[in-house]
Amino acid sequence: MAGTAAANATPVYCVCREPYDVNRFMIECDICKDWFHGSCVRVEEHHAVDIDLYHCPNCAVLHGPSLMKKRRNWHRHDYTEYDDGSKPVQAGTRTFVKQLRARSFSSADEIILKMHGSQLTQRYLEKHGFDVPIMVPKLDGLGLRLPPSTFSVLDVEHYVGGDKVIDVIDVARQADSKIKLHNYIKYFTNPERPKVLNVISLEFSDTKMSELVEVPEIARKLSWVENYWPDDSVFPKPFVQKYCLMGVQDSYTDFHIDFGGTSVWYHVLWGEKIFYLIKPTNDNLAIYESWSSSVTQSEVYFGDKVDKCYKCVVKQGHTLFVPTGWIHAVLTSQDCMAFGGNFLHNLNIGMQLRCYEMEKRLKTPDLFKFPFFEAICWFVAKNLMETLKGN
Repeated sequence: MAGTAAANATPVYCVCREPYDVNRFMIECDICKDWFHGSCVRVEEHHAVDIDLYHCPNCAVLHGPSLMKKRRNWHRHDYTEYDDGSKPVQAGTRTFVKQLRARSFSSADEIILKMHGSQLTQRYLEKHGFDVPIMVPKLDGLGLRLPPSTFSVLDVEHYVGGDKVIDVIDVARQADSKIKLHNYIKYFTNPERPKVLNVISLEFSDTKMSELVEVPEIARKLSWVENYWPDDSVFPKPFVQKYCLMGVQDSYTDFHIDFGGTSVWYHVLWGEKIFYLIKPTNDNLAIYESWSSSVTQSEVYFGDKVDKCYKCVVKQGHTLFVPTGWIHAVLTSQDCMAFGGNFLHNLNIGMQLRCYEMEKRLKTPDLFKFPFFEAICWFVAKNLMETLKGN
């Protein structure tokens, strides 16, 4: 019996001697071949890619510390590639950001609408459409409630909780990994930053910080989720309305269309972000789809493939609304905290569906799509049908 019990025992790993957990990052020791939780041996997931040979705490005593990879270039996602001058610059790398800052662009003033918050009403958009980005330089009249500009990343940790695991982007590699919020805040507040890490997907509706933020009134009034999602739905309500974005200088997000063709609002609490905006014309959308599915996507600057790319600087206190389908990239030009949110609405239904169909053709993973997009479309269709019947 004892032998059978031993055979059926769950394997345990790491210094903590716990079983494998799919939700926890682990790293293998190249000496003893045992596996260790990154959190137990103080190795962050984003840091593991910099290790050539990992030595666990026990093996390090005999064999010395882990061996790190050697940097051989500043322009490739894999910085160990030899730099013979033949390989193109890839998006997000130090060389790329330096070149981006030196580029010339058309001014967004050519296409953007600047408005007072009180002018941005549902009635106005229903009459004039929501087809170009809108900039609101002041908070007044927007119905947008936010913490004061003194609100820091340490305050985010206080309200959200340092143990919350968040997604972080290693900008020079354009790769995602996970990290505890406390460890990211520790990184952010340290003047010595060995790499550029960007947080753009911290949705905080289910935290205490949610009480400090009220989304712009226009987003609330137009939002399909706010207006049409039934309380008794078998699907969980999508939380995409409240994001906190924390980016250090030179953070970069490459060209994209927000999921499901959602419109998006951004408010810069402190710091500065630069948006590179491209109209969703038929030609531009076709070029974007082709570029998105290309194996050389990271080596081709999408702004060079279209007629016009507009540069829009969003300064502290400014709020930017980006409509459905607009293709955009974002550079964090200085350390920055921003708030934002996504919303589907009635004003651009055709373009929203078009963006969703493109996502399906590009085989976009569910993780990066609007949650239950088809369900919300049915809820809206049912409501519109009942409204038409009533009339």
